[in-house]
Amino acid sequence: MALVDASEAALRLLFSGDPELWGIVAVSLSVSLRAMLLAMPIGIGIGYLLATVDFPGRRMLIVVTQGLLASPTVVVGLILYLLLSRQGVFGQLQLLFTQTAMVIGQVLIALPVLIAFSLAAIQSADPRARETAIALGAADARIAWTLLVEVRFALMAAVCSAFGRVVSEIGCSLMVGGNIAGVTRNIPTAIALETSKGEFAQGIALGIVLLLVALGINSAFAFFQGESRR
Repeated sequence: MALVDASEAALRLLFSGDPELWGIVAVSLSVSLRAMLLAMPIGIGIGYLLATVDFPGRRMLIVVTQGLLASPTVVVGLILYLLLSRQGVFGQLQLLFTQTAMVIGQVLIALPVLIAFSLAAIQSADPRARETAIALGAADARIAWTLLVEVRFALMAAVCSAFGRVVSEIGCSLMVGGNIAGVTRNIPTAIALETSKGEFAQGIALGIVLLLVALGINSAFAFFQGESRR
């Protein structure tokens, strides 16, 4: 009965427009979307360079990037915490326990996914697209744009995968955000806090929102994967 009651209360929170609940959702989506806007050009750009330019250390950089795909987010948060704390290298910036710190952490989490997926997508592209652009005398920027357009659906799948990873991560956000109500409390950290207090209604409501977001991301990911294979 307790589960039924908590679920009913969760649905009431969702459909009543509870300001605290939707404020947490807003913080979570705002931080993750800003992180993705920063990470996308960097990650896709590095992936393009790794796929098209041969330079010393390239192979090692690819191996490191692929290894970072499985890195625990709490470790990223710990490193960033040490850098941003008062005794850290960037302590004077006073970014710890702010949304900016959370954005930086999620950018670092998203980059390996974007780089690895972009690299794989560009390497699997039809080489004739790039060769044709070069033969026509296109500038380097035009060549890059032509190739990226060619693999656009695979790149969108990479973006969906990276967004899914950052929007659901808890370790880094908790370490550098501090789970401050109304400021840095996002969906995963709020779920952890509310369930630890025995307040299951809000935890279930936020869990439903996160599941819906994950379902939407996975649907988009599957769509773009299917389009990229055509």
